[in-house]
Amino acid sequence: MNTNEGFVSVEVRDNIAIVTLERPSKLNALTPEMIEQLGQAALDLDKRTDVRAVVLTASGERAFCVGADIRVWAGLEALDMWRRWVRDGHRAFDLWATLRQPVVAAINGHAFGGGLELLATADIRVSEATATFALPEAGIATCPGWSGSQRLVKLLGPGQVKLMALTGRRLDATAAQRAGLVQDICEPGKALEHALEVATEIARLAPVSVQLTKQLIDAGTGVNLGAVLEGMAGALAATTQDAKEGLASFSEKRPPDYQGF
Repeated sequence: MNTNEGFVSVEVRDNIAIVTLERPSKLNALTPEMIEQLGQAALDLDKRTDVRAVVLTASGERAFCVGADIRVWAGLEALDMWRRWVRDGHRAFDLWATLRQPVVAAINGHAFGGGLELLATADIRVSEATATFALPEAGIATCPGWSGSQRLVKLLGPGQVKLMALTGRRLDATAAQRAGLVQDICEPGKALEHALEVATEIARLAPVSVQLTKQLIDAGTGVNLGAVLEGMAGALAATTQDAKEGLASFSEKRPPDYQGF
């Protein structure tokens, strides 16, 4: 593995991809390069048929991710903040939120700001007992920028997100579990191991059924609804004899003879 910090690594083990934020000395604060790599990793994984589940985690023992690197975005002009920082982050996070395979987040430490927003894209979240969660943006005179006011609200409800964002208050792992952010809590140092156990359970099941079920559940909350409906309708139509007849009649330049099955 590359020993230079500030990148996102991808490793595949037995049908499970492990995607890791690799910047522990900076508490895995996200740079533009890391945002780009996160988006590319999601695009690449979505195309792979050998990957049945994905674990999203981070290096180090202190933090999963403390959000955006302040030193980077603080120097941006207002329009660049909109053009690059916010929009690029949304694009990358949206790719994670709509990834075909289930995503299990292994939370090895604190998740603040953009780190918490990244966790909101996962399907299942496993947290070490010592982790804390916060939206501290108002304390440094900015606002949540990567769907903390949108995706996180759908996950936790407006009241809980307002309490966190308007006060800067931190949630510990137990409170995060009560709020519905965290599904499982484990001992310190065990997040990746526990997440891999969950991912292994997922990977043992029929992968297409798992992926369709994920999409159905997400569509029920309004996520990617149009793509889910059209994708499933198109797939169903493609299995019919009429679909074969339609292709045959087109290639043979004759009128189709549809039978309705």
